[in-house]
Amino acid sequence: MISRTLFLTYFYLFLYILLSSGVILYNKWVLSPKYFNFPLPITLTMIHMGFSGAVAFFLVRIFKVVSPVKMTFEIYATCVIPISAFFASSLWFGNTAYLHISVAFIQMLKALMPVATFLVAVMCGTDKARCDVFFNMLLVSVGVVVSSYGEIHFNVVGTVYQVTGIFAEALRLVLTQVLLQKKGLSLNPITSLYYIAPCSFVFLFVPWYLLEKPTMEVSQIQFNLWIFFSNAMCALALNFSIFLVIGRTGAVTIRVAGVLKDWILIALSTVIFPESTITWLNIVGYAIALCGVVIYNYIKIKDVRANQSPAESIPDRITKDWKFEKRPSDFYVPDSVSNNGGSGGGNSSLSDMNIDEEAPLISSSRLSHIGRMQLTNYATGK
Repeated sequence: MISRTLFLTYFYLFLYILLSSGVILYNKWVLSPKYFNFPLPITLTMIHMGFSGAVAFFLVRIFKVVSPVKMTFEIYATCVIPISAFFASSLWFGNTAYLHISVAFIQMLKALMPVATFLVAVMCGTDKARCDVFFNMLLVSVGVVVSSYGEIHFNVVGTVYQVTGIFAEALRLVLTQVLLQKKGLSLNPITSLYYIAPCSFVFLFVPWYLLEKPTMEVSQIQFNLWIFFSNAMCALALNFSIFLVIGRTGAVTIRVAGVLKDWILIALSTVIFPESTITWLNIVGYAIALCGVVIYNYIKIKDVRANQSPAESIPDRITKDWKFEKRPSDFYVPDSVSNNGGSGGGNSSLSDMNIDEEAPLISSSRLSHIGRMQLTNYATGK
């Protein structure tokens, strides 16, 4: 008989895979001119940010599920605003890519996320250049190039948008580490949405006003309240599913779940969107990139376990670090987010972070000692 704890763990993993894949496919369906035909990615992202910010406001100010952190104008101006700017950019570019390239190819390009994060972290001095990691990154890059070469409907514009979004997300992660950790600010998923989602909404307003508002005035754009509400709800639920998964599983489980999710998503996208044709060269290239990611993940897990107290297991440590307590500091200060000790006691780096590009926002609070590189992403409203 399966225990209740084990059942909940598998249920949360299933929920994460379902929501993460669902948000991506849902966004593609909404944005694609061939289906729902709402080719306004900035507008869709603003809907996600506005909805997430509103929900977070009610949870923090009305229902008082968590307490807000002590936010000064200086911290907001020097930390929240720049992080929100890069976050808004990553969502904007990532969502725009859906207009030009297939979901399957986008997932293959997302294998570059570890490469982008590692390069940006090294350039900013938050991570150290290592030969073993470098060769893994080279392997991932070669795989993505092979996969791109095999793409039948290769589109330069869509590829540039997606890669730009990946590097914008990498910059956001580096800023999260450098700025928020330096200020000693700790945010959980709810307070992250509370502070950063509204600011991201404001940043998106400028490109929306210049690029999409004129289009909306001259074209017949359909607006279905239920479609956009359910889409935003799925994106918001993804945030919290990641929180639940991280709180109940270890490094290997999270990373395997992420890889499984990517393969399921690629397969599903070819069924739901028949125009998403996959070639053998696509598969070979993605398999090469995936090998690099898997080896890289193994190295990172090994590093984390080497720096972990022998008397403390990974699941125990996660549970302790993610324990939900209603207090001003909002329960979250992972001690290994900062590199080489930093403000905490760990020795993990930014490139260890869990990233699911489809989640509207989990800021630094979606990171853990044992995170997976693609838990993407995102998203995002992406």
